[in-house]
Amino acid sequence: MFKNTVKDLLEKALLERTDLFLLEMSISDDNQIKIVIDGDAGVNVEDCMFVSRAIEHNIDREEVDFALEVASAGATSPIINKRQYNKNIGRDLEVKTTSNTMEATLKGVSEEGISLEWKVREPKPVGKGKITIKKEAVIAYNDIVEAKVMIKF
Repeated sequence: MFKNTVKDLLEKALLERTDLFLLEMSISDDNQIKIVIDGDAGVNVEDCMFVSRAIEHNIDREEVDFALEVASAGATSPIINKRQYNKNIGRDLEVKTTSNTMEATLKGVSEEGISLEWKVREPKPVGKGKITIKKEAVIAYNDIVEAKVMIKF
């Protein structure tokens, strides 16, 4: 009953703010609620407060004792929702597929997968030395084991 109430309130809040979306939600047996959200343009403190209030202000604490935590996905958290790729176009990702791991720039997003671009040093076709070659690949979502944004300073 309590879990359904929380889910309904969360869904209502996300319908009101379509730029936000759910990444993860858990409710423990002792009513510890943990919600992780993201947004098409990122998430700020006000966004977390909006979701928190939408739930907290609609549950009577006299009837149910609960703890609520609403957070945004961390900068180093893996990408787990297709919508997260859109806001990261142009950024460098570490992408693990079923066959290898690569570091590349996210160039585009489609219904089927992501487009990546990276540079690699290869031997010259003729003569000694190496040249830098730009490579591209489209990776299907189904082939991605894990993708993370690479933070550079």
